[in-house]
Amino acid sequence: MAAITFDTLKYANKLKAAGAESRIAEAEALAEVFKLNLKEVATREGLKQMEGRLNERLDARLLQLEQRMMIKLGGLMVVAIGAVATLVKII
Repeated sequence: MAAITFDTLKYANKLKAAGAESRIAEAEALAEVFKLNLKEVATREGLKQMEGRLNERLDARLLQLEQRMMIKLGGLMVVAIGAVATLVKII
């Protein structure tokens, strides 16, 4: 996230030069800063949506991992059964 820089003093001085009262100019400058920066603030709804997307991705990754582990376990069982069968024939 890129930081937004805003020179409040310069903006307030500009407003004062245009004839605005000092307090009003400073309040207006702060309002402008809030307006610019609040666009970048995460909302509760946005965080919940992101959590949902992350949970979906995590579930999908865990399912893939589970499938890979089952395939490897199955392959290991086939090798183990083959080894036992071979030993039984030899003995």
